[in-house]
Amino acid sequence: MNNIRTATARRSLTTLATLGLVAAMMAGCASAAASPGEASGGSDSSSVDELRLGYFANVTHAPALVGLEEGLIQDALGDVEVTTQVFNAGPAAIEALSAGAIDATYIGPNPSINTFIQSDGESARIIAGAATGGAALVVREGIDDAADLEGTMIATPQLGNTQDVAARVWLADEGFETDTSGGGDVNITPTENAQTLTLFQQGQLDGAWLPEPWVSRLIIDAGAKVLQDEADLWEDGEFPTTVLLVRKEFLDEHPDVVADLLAGHQASVQWIADNAADAPAVINGAIEKEAGKPLADAVIERALEHVTFSVDPHADTFETLVDNGIGAGTQKEGSIEGLFDLRLLNELLEGNGTEPVSAAGLGED
Repeated sequence: MNNIRTATARRSLTTLATLGLVAAMMAGCASAAASPGEASGGSDSSSVDELRLGYFANVTHAPALVGLEEGLIQDALGDVEVTTQVFNAGPAAIEALSAGAIDATYIGPNPSINTFIQSDGESARIIAGAATGGAALVVREGIDDAADLEGTMIATPQLGNTQDVAARVWLADEGFETDTSGGGDVNITPTENAQTLTLFQQGQLDGAWLPEPWVSRLIIDAGAKVLQDEADLWEDGEFPTTVLLVRKEFLDEHPDVVADLLAGHQASVQWIADNAADAPAVINGAIEKEAGKPLADAVIERALEHVTFSVDPHADTFETLVDNGIGAGTQKEGSIEGLFDLRLLNELLEGNGTEPVSAAGLGED
């Protein structure tokens, strides 16, 4: 896979009946046109009383798991109550975001790209990174190189999610044809992660391209082996696995709350860095609440060895991710200029004496 390296539209103003109404609307537009930092700076009280947050019970979403488990996100939000919804993969989270059922979500880069392009840039903005690394193709015994994959069945979390795209592009570079309906030289079957583990143990799957901790679960709990670590396909092994995505409408209307969410998110990332000895137990405890049982110690430890947590979204990789999605047949062509709005994040970083992160020309920073 050599090329792998690197809500709603604001409605136009209707004709206004009176000059007074025009003035009021113009004042409102002036406020909405202010930068997120300017809009969030002058209010002593929150503009909304709830933030609905999505995430996955994956190690690659550890900033969400830690932030919720340790109360860091709620502490940052103050009187704004954080409510949550757990997803298996990005496309389902995007459906909820687009429907207005959630306001923000931890999610992979490819679904973020998809919703931005499909909405002509009006659906959502990436406001921070969360995790890099932590994805791989694992296979059963007897598959020793790419050539052995012909005629096999490989699982991914969901059609069009970040690992699904990576699998399709890598297989294409290895000379295999696939299609989005499961045909081709290698059958790719989008499957919920827990079901993937069960099917692999039953011998009904030959492998899977997954995020952590599912890579480590298949290796330790089911005897799989790594055929392709996705980190080996990217320069310096750095590729975005998880970002923090917010509905554009919510960002426009409640920048104060988004700024507080970012403060909680950064605190979570920093907590993981500062508490390496305690992080596995906290992350595992959060996963247990969703899955009903904890991961084996060996699984959580191995998974964390393969993931790095950072607020940098690695925006410079996203043009390549667009090309990958198009090549995989899971997204349409389109511009991603404007996908990132890192202004609130960089204000926060500047206040903490930390270097800003770049939108790589793909938005505001």
